[in-house]
Amino acid sequence: MEFTPVEWEALQLSLKVSFWSVVCSLPLGIAAAWVLARLEFPGKGILNGIIPLPLVLPPVVTGYLLLLTLGTKGPVGAWLHDTFGIVLAFRWTGAVVAAAVMGFPLMVRAIRLSLESVDWRLESAAATLGANRFFVFVTITLPLIVPGLIAGTILSFAKGLGEFGATITFVSNIPGETRTLPIAIYSFLQVPGSEGAATRLTVIAVTVSMLALVASEILARRAARKLHGANA
Repeated sequence: MEFTPVEWEALQLSLKVSFWSVVCSLPLGIAAAWVLARLEFPGKGILNGIIPLPLVLPPVVTGYLLLLTLGTKGPVGAWLHDTFGIVLAFRWTGAVVAAAVMGFPLMVRAIRLSLESVDWRLESAAATLGANRFFVFVTITLPLIVPGLIAGTILSFAKGLGEFGATITFVSNIPGETRTLPIAIYSFLQVPGSEGAATRLTVIAVTVSMLALVASEILARRAARKLHGANA
C-alpha cells in the first residue's frame, strides 16, 4: 500500500497527539490511582464515579463539555487565553486534551489495580524505618506497580489513537491541525471514490492498536517476571 502525504500527515498527527496525551496525563493518573487505592475520604465515591465517566458518556458529550469549559468563551479557556495566550479549541493541543480525557479512566484503572495488589506491609516496614510517604512511594511502591504503569500507559495511548467523537466536537476537522487518523477516515468516507484511502488508514489504525495492545501485554509480563525474580 502506498500512502499519500495527506494520509501520512493524519498518521503522524495521531501519533503525536496520543504521545503527548499520555505524557501529560500520566502524573495525574498516578496521583488519582494512589488517592483511590490508598486514601479514605468523604466524596471518594463521587470521585470514583467521575473518573470513568468519559467511558460511559457519549464521546460527543465529552467533547461538548470540553468546548464549554476550555473554549475561548469558557471559564477555564478564557482564563488560559487572557492570562497565558493559550488556545486549546480547534488546535492540535486541544486534540491532546480530548485524547487524554478519554484515555484517563483506562490509565487510572490499570495503575489502581497494581497499587491494590502491592503488599502494604512492605510500605509499612519502610515507614517504620523512618522513610516518609513520598520516599516510600518512589523507592518501593512505584517499582512494584511498573506492570500497571506500562499497561495503563499503552492502553491510554491506544485509546487516544482511536479517539474520534470528543476530538471532532472539541477541535473540529482541520487538515494538518486536528485531522487525526479516525477523523481522516471519516472525511475520506464522505468523498466518493476515496474508499481506498479510508481502507488504508483503517488497516493502519487496526495494526497500530493491535501492536500497542500486544506490546502492553509483553512489557507488563516481563516487568512482572523481573519483580517476582527480584522478590524471590
